[in-house]
Amino acid sequence: MYQDLKELYWWQGLKRDMMNFVAKCLTCQQVKAEHQFPSRTLQPIKIPQWKWERITMDFVSGLPLNSTKKDSVWVIVDRITKATHFISGVPISIISYQDPRFILMFWKKLHEALGTKLNFNTTFHPKTDGQSERTIQILEDMLRSCVIDF
Repeated sequence: MYQDLKELYWWQGLKRDMMNFVAKCLTCQQVKAEHQFPSRTLQPIKIPQWKWERITMDFVSGLPLNSTKKDSVWVIVDRITKATHFISGVPISIISYQDPRFILMFWKKLHEALGTKLNFNTTFHPKTDGQSERTIQILEDMLRSCVIDF
């Protein structure tokens, strides 16, 4: 929030004023996420050289059904630009949860046919993929905020 605000405005004590506002804002407190440090050292992930060459992806599920009877959001994040949207083209590498949706034979055959490599994060350590996790947290906070305010 501070990073966004300082792009548009500046005054002496901006950060302090923003922190005081957030501390008193009921909606901000209700959607505030808990953050924990990983319990062990994480393994480094290869640094991408070009946009959409290496992505992360995850699902947010259990949402209320929308008009097309869907209750999930597929989050795809480009690791170099941090852009989150639908992509065209084929990435070189994908880092994913060890989720049954990705382990199914369909995905294995698809990656073989496309010539991509499917990498998995550490089991029981979903925070390996911080970019998708942070994007999902922002999405969930925004949805919660909308529900609270409306």
